[in-house]
Parts: sequence; C-alpha cells; structure tokens
Amino acid sequence: MTTTLFRGAAFAALLLTASSAIAAETNPAAVQAGRYAVETAHTRVQFSVSHMGFSNWYGDFTGVTGALTLDPKAIGAAKVDITIPVASVSTTNTVLDGELKSADWFDAGQYPTIRFVSTKVVQTAPGKADITGDLTFHGVTKPVVLAATFIGVGDNPMNKKYTVGFDATATLKRSDYGVKTYVPMIGDETTLRISAAFEKAQ
Repeated sequence: MTTTLFRGAAFAALLLTASSAIAAETNPAAVQAGRYAVETAHTRVQFSVSHMGFSNWYGDFTGVTGALTLDPKAIGAAKVDITIPVASVSTTNTVLDGELKSADWFDAGQYPTIRFVSTKVVQTAPGKADITGDLTFHGVTKPVVLAATFIGVGDNPMNKKYTVGFDATATLKRSDYGVKTYVPMIGDETTLRISAAFEKAQ
C-alpha cells in the first residue's frame, strides 16, 4: 500500500514538473524586446477557399522564413518580414499539389516566393494587433491586414531558445493577384490562417 502511494505521488510530481517546464507566459507585456527569427519547423500558413459551394478546401505552406522586431512597450514600431516558398504548398492530394505549383495557379517556377512586409502595426487590444503590410504574390503586390493574436512566450524546454508565438488571420481575393483559375466555381475569396513561432536572435 505504501509503495503504491509513493509511486502515485512520484508520478504526480513528475507530471507537475513537466507541466511547469512547458508552461508559456501568456502575458504579452512579458515579451522581451528585440529581434526574432521565424522558427520554421513550427510555423505554417494555411489557406482555404470555397469548393463549388459544397465545402471549404484547405491547403498549407511550410518552410516559412523571416524576421520580427518587437517591443511590447512600443507595439506600433514592430516590424515583420516573412517569406513563404510557393513550392511548399501541400493539400491532401498530390495531383492537386502539382496543379497548384503550375502556371495555371501559383506558378512556383516563375514566382517562387510569397512575401509579406509590414508597413503599420496598430494594437487593438492587449495581445492583439492589426498588422498592415504589402503582400507580394504571383508577381503582384497589394496591401493586406493581418489580425494577429499573441499566444505565449518563454524558453522552449526542448532547445532552450526564447520563443514567442502568434496566430493571425486575413482575407484576400486571389483574382486580385492574377490567380483566376476556376473562379467562381472555386472561391475567389481566400482565408489565411497563420500559426507562427519566432526565436529570439542571440
């Protein structure tokens, strides 16, 4: 009986230790000011469009790189510059992946990257901001607003690097960037959902 109780207590202590080790700070004011680099392995850009009005169809971009300059005491001065490799696009269908990379859609050969460069940041609430910037996609540059939400910050227990994370959403019309294939059967309005992690530069 005593051994069983001891083992149970030890297991509970282990769980508590692990939990505290991975607990991120959720107060945005706790973020350290400085320059950050995209943590590529845990950053993704998801897009969705209407598929003939029957369902929403999703795809992802990975391999994202870029930089963030941030000071929680001066949110308006924040800067972000993100580059997305077009050839990283993936869906649940490899045939569609190939089509999306072709000249009929994203044309990864001629336009290998998508880039977002911020021009203005406005805090809308604690931990939230609208990030206006220039989005260059398919050879066209237009302004886009990202609605960003702070997720958490702290030392990554795996690699010990100081990490901050955000989610962001935006909506655009793909036809504005010259990607008009199958509009309107395949939706023109495109929703972006971004999950981004940044590691503080040493």
